[in-house]
Amino acid sequence: MTARARTPESPDELLEHRLGLRLGPVHVRQRLAMERDAEAVMAGNRSGRFRLKSITNAPEFIRFCLKLSGLLARGEKNSRRLVTTHNHFHLPGLPTAFEGFRILHLTDLHVDMDEENLQAVIRQIQPLDYDLCVLTGDYRRLTWGPVNAALDGMARLRKAIQGDAYAVLGNHDSIRMLPALEDMGYSLLMNEMTPIEAGDSHIYLAGVDDAHFYKAHDLHRAGHDIPSDGIGILLSHTPEIWREAAHAGYHVFLCGHTHGGQICLPGGIPVILDSDCPRHFGRGYWQFSNMQGYTSVGAGTSVVNVRLNCLPEVTIHTLTRRSYR
Repeated sequence: MTARARTPESPDELLEHRLGLRLGPVHVRQRLAMERDAEAVMAGNRSGRFRLKSITNAPEFIRFCLKLSGLLARGEKNSRRLVTTHNHFHLPGLPTAFEGFRILHLTDLHVDMDEENLQAVIRQIQPLDYDLCVLTGDYRRLTWGPVNAALDGMARLRKAIQGDAYAVLGNHDSIRMLPALEDMGYSLLMNEMTPIEAGDSHIYLAGVDDAHFYKAHDLHRAGHDIPSDGIGILLSHTPEIWREAAHAGYHVFLCGHTHGGQICLPGGIPVILDSDCPRHFGRGYWQFSNMQGYTSVGAGTSVVNVRLNCLPEVTIHTLTRRSYR
């Protein structure tokens, strides 16, 4: 007599079951277990370098220092002064049908951080003309805790995005957000690839799970079905896997995570870049081997709702066979 599989009963079990069907049980177990461990450390229930109290006090300390220096009001105003940045990727092998193809790139939105910033993002993207939208992670303000406020903000943002929207998760995002995001109309690429079609031609859009904290990325699985002569575009939350991605054969690498430093010295020189990569990969256009990359400074803010010498951005990437550099 064959044993019958136990039916999930609690909401958490139902969610884990749905995630397991979508991503595979190993990926889900790894991601959820790491999230639970991180939350336990943040709450002070396990040994670790950080404690919830110190983390939650840090923004107030930074805000106090900025107020003391007279920079707080200016930094808060800057955090809502979004700019639209235009970038071109020169791809000699680009199919003719994709000449001038435009990709709207949003990242590090932290939509539950500041309502005024979210409204500024929505206003900024509404008049823009693009063929596809991609989002490279960090939709939640904190790295732990409830996700409902972030999901509410992402639902409102989705209504402002025209057409298809492909996304990956960042280190601030819980895998528990995935079903709701997909129900809203975001297509999550979790170590997966999807062909993008124009006429009879294709380019190939791949995305990996967070490579910064969760180390849940799998470039080989994501790119396995990209033809050797196809144009591969990779979405990653962080630039930290630039070397792996270049050697895996991707042509374009889109990411965020660094915020461009967020609080920078005059000239846009970042004080800190929370990323294990060369500093010139921390902001804007860069190249490595045969791969071109772009690290967006992001549209939102983290820790404190302040930007100095580093305005938030949304980016339009144009694919072209012609050289603009």
